[in-house]
Amino acid sequence: MVLMNGKEVGPIGFGLMGFTWRPQPCPQEQAFETMRAALRNGCTLWNGGEFYGPPSYNSLVLLERYLEKYPDDADKFVLNIKGGLNLTNFHPDGSETNTRRTLDDSIAQLNGRKKIDQFECARRDQTVPMAETFGVMNEYIQAGKLGGVALSEVRAETIHEAVKHTKIHAVEVELSLFSTEPLENGVAAACHQHGIPLVAYSPLGRGLLTGQIKTLDDIPQDSMLRHYPRFQPDTFGINIQLVHKVEELAAKKGCTPAQFAINWVRSLSRKPGMPTIIPIPGATTVERVEENSKVVELTDAEMDEIDAILARFETAGERYPAGIPTHT
Repeated sequence: MVLMNGKEVGPIGFGLMGFTWRPQPCPQEQAFETMRAALRNGCTLWNGGEFYGPPSYNSLVLLERYLEKYPDDADKFVLNIKGGLNLTNFHPDGSETNTRRTLDDSIAQLNGRKKIDQFECARRDQTVPMAETFGVMNEYIQAGKLGGVALSEVRAETIHEAVKHTKIHAVEVELSLFSTEPLENGVAAACHQHGIPLVAYSPLGRGLLTGQIKTLDDIPQDSMLRHYPRFQPDTFGINIQLVHKVEELAAKKGCTPAQFAINWVRSLSRKPGMPTIIPIPGATTVERVEENSKVVELTDAEMDEIDAILARFETAGERYPAGIPTHT
């Protein structure tokens, strides 16, 4: 087990985004059964967002309804919520006014059914001093309204500066076989230096590493992936080559490509100078949770084999469409 803000969580977490941030959310009862399956399978670090869906149905609204039905589950998972955006233009806003708004709204949406264990601004607001943003969060922590602070989509320098202002309990960044930047840009090293767990979002490369997406036609027309650089006609053919390699390795290991990809991320924790790394794949079905939650032990030789493949492969396309801030 891994400690997160003093509480034990499983080695693989659970991303909530897919339940509410899509044109046609899955039925609520399906979401509930999937969430219960996550707990049964040891996925006890849950990650959601204030802006994962409209205010009428975001992660917090879903959680409040879930905990109304299953109140005893409130203490069974650690809840990490991201917010801190201006909900009109979706730009980062770390001002005192907006920080209070995002915290108050998020807390209110849970309706007292659970305290937010960790809150993170989705992106650092470069125009506001950290002392202002974290000053408000520290006030809420001291008042018992908030459990702690995490960081999201940050660069190493932000981590080094943030720890001077508050206790940082987690750093959430994108990390997968397609996105290895945190291993090379100092982010993982900073987390290790300060004893901070690294939470890896999109460990399946936004679904590509599951092997379920064979061609661009497999992506629904209304999917946000249609706007992502790695899912374009000039990049997809390159990126699918890595998927084929993962499929081969998974078949040899006797697991699914998704299990192989998730556990590669988890197994990075064993490498010298690495922090504890917790992948948080999302899922909207019980079947997918049961697949994603399986711990598969990769040997050092298998990790070396992947290193050799990655050394010869260069991902085509940026992680996000132009205009979306990264490495803040």
